[in-house]
Amino acid sequence: MKIGLETESYHLQFISGKMDVFQFIRKTAELGLDGVMLNINPWPGLPGWGVLESFDPEYLAKVRNEIQKYGFFAEIDTSGTDPVHLTKVIEAAHQIGADVVRTYACMGVYDPDKLSRAPQDIAQLVPLLKKYRIRLAVENHEEEIADEVIQIIKDVDSPWVGAHCDIGNGMMAWEDPVAAVRKLAPYAFTTHFKDHIIIHDGEDFRVCGVPIGTGNIDTEECFKILVEQSTLTRINVEMCFPYSVSFKREPGTGGVFEVGEGAFKVEKPPYDLNIIRPEDYYYPPEELLAKMIEDQNKGVEQSIQYTLALREKYCR
Repeated sequence: MKIGLETESYHLQFISGKMDVFQFIRKTAELGLDGVMLNINPWPGLPGWGVLESFDPEYLAKVRNEIQKYGFFAEIDTSGTDPVHLTKVIEAAHQIGADVVRTYACMGVYDPDKLSRAPQDIAQLVPLLKKYRIRLAVENHEEEIADEVIQIIKDVDSPWVGAHCDIGNGMMAWEDPVAAVRKLAPYAFTTHFKDHIIIHDGEDFRVCGVPIGTGNIDTEECFKILVEQSTLTRINVEMCFPYSVSFKREPGTGGVFEVGEGAFKVEKPPYDLNIIRPEDYYYPPEELLAKMIEDQNKGVEQSIQYTLALREKYCR
């Protein structure tokens, strides 16, 4: 099993201009990993396509060369099902040598119309996916439960369209992580491997990212399921700390009705509420940025060590 790293793991360095995609690729090599997952969703106020400065062929060729220098696999993360947008992304993926593109239907809020439209949008892309031998992976993002993702895959009915199994995102839709992974594993083309806790922000409960192995998701069981019940050859670390988000669906949507037990156990926020509110973790104030970058760096290293230990245990 190869282990990759998603650019979101270093999002604070990207949004503050302290890291670019080439530095990220080199850092991934230093960490002893096998591939990269590049998130091209744009950040507010920043130019380009997420971690990519542009889709200019000359620039993408440089990215491809840097990836190939280390013998890495490459994947791209995007969002939405608009065929025009996804066509551009698939073309860019081909140019950098990525063979999997992640996307999701809903963006920010649950939208049943977008879910119902997704199969017909995605079906238009199958010839292009086939041409370039690129697979499209539909993610259980913060708004979708596993069954909804599986229904999209079944409706498209193509070997080029499968699932992106994010082991933590189902929590925002009140779905137990292990249950979600067990459902999605047989369809999985790729993953986000992460860990979460539930916190109270003084007003409401939120899902909060933490270094892998320090939260309340049964990450070991999730890893085991992915190894034993999927055809995956890669697992991508997406260390989502510091990060927190509100619930996106009604309690019970994914089978869990309240916080308090298992993955939904409530823990103390990682930072004092008087210093920073959880909703500000992703874009922290300037005076906290250096401290939170340091914490994120440590979280990445801790998460990778934990994940590599699981690989040693289950993938001999």
